Amino acid sequence: MPTEISQKSLGLLALAGLSPYQEKDGEEYMNDAQLEHFRKLLKAWRDQLRAEVDRTVHHMQDEAANFPDPVDRAAQEEEFSLELRTRDRERKLIKKIEKTLKRIDEDDFGFCDSCGIEIGVRRLEARPTADMCIDCKTMAEIKEKQMQG
Repeated sequence: MPTEISQKSLGLLALAGLSPYQEKDGEEYMNDAQLEHFRKLLKAWRDQLRAEVDRTVHHMQDEAANFPDPVDRAAQEEEFSLELRTRDRERKLIKKIEKTLKRIDEDDFGFCDSCGIEIGVRRLEARPTADMCIDCKTMAEIKEKQMQG
């Protein structure tokens, strides 16, 4: 039984080697220290996702075999298909992380795109790519469900 914890089970903060940001009294929202905290968090997350993509490529190259049994071949193709779908989602997430890092550089990070209020440090630590406050996101999801059904 392995004693080390896999990187996938670690939270983003632990993955980046960071502790939750401790706000100081009277501290301005999204000051340089907070922006640097989120920059480190996003870069660590992006690096971890890129490593997973590289690992998948090597795994698929190493495991590629021409099985004579159709059942074995189908099982391998299904496994590869699932891995490719996962990597596709991760590539989209990497693009979103890059977009968020750009917003940090442009000093446009931490505020809701819909209403302009502060998203909040704790919400951003849980979901660093968030671009809407919880209220606007909830309303957007309700509208989306109403449009679908």
